[in-house]
Amino acid sequence: MPADNALLAAGAGIVLCGPAAFALGPLVMRRIPEPILEEGDTKIPYAELAGQGVATKAAYWCGVTAAIAGGLLGWALGASAGLAAWLVLAVAGSVLGYIDARTRYLPSAIIWPAYLLVGLALVIAALQTGEWGSLWRSAIAGAVGFGVFYLLWFVFPRGVGFGDVRLSGLLSIALGWLGWGELVAGLYGGFFLGAVIGIVLTAAKVFKRKQLFPFGPFMLVGALIGVLAGQPLERLYLG
Repeated sequence: MPADNALLAAGAGIVLCGPAAFALGPLVMRRIPEPILEEGDTKIPYAELAGQGVATKAAYWCGVTAAIAGGLLGWALGASAGLAAWLVLAVAGSVLGYIDARTRYLPSAIIWPAYLLVGLALVIAALQTGEWGSLWRSAIAGAVGFGVFYLLWFVFPRGVGFGDVRLSGLLSIALGWLGWGELVAGLYGGFFLGAVIGIVLTAAKVFKRKQLFPFGPFMLVGALIGVLAGQPLERLYLG
């Protein structure tokens, strides 16, 4: 069931997120610093991903995925106080997902500013609505999500990269604002998708067993699933 003002919010999500990601994606890729690689590791340079000119493959990919995500988020959340944080995340996530899929790296130069912007948007939302309980839950969720993925990285570092750990905290903050059902569905859904598809691709020899798997795109899709289906799944489980 769509939220209040869902059509208006969905349109705003498409119009705001699509062009923003189209313009910012390649621009950011050309400017973020390269990571320090371990001996024997290689990656496509971020600047090379961006391509030449304005209307590049990266720009279209980021713009289209951000527009789709922004539209779905607007439809699900409506004109709610937390929508702005999620639209910021849609833009940042489209760029991060593209980079991770191509390079198997999630640059902290994008993730840390996204923490600041999402956190600021949620603080403003709490000031507007008085939903301080949601903000407190968001902070707890961020710590829990970060902690769970940190443990996974510590136990199985070749399966979960530290960029995934940083991203998990960011997604958990946004999911926690909405509720515990959204948090569990979002994190578990992303982990399940990544694990299953990773096993299939490894079995099909698309990825080598010791090769780092791009988990970020599946975490981002999982977070979107958490927004769309978290409450219905929670009601189904509890009811």
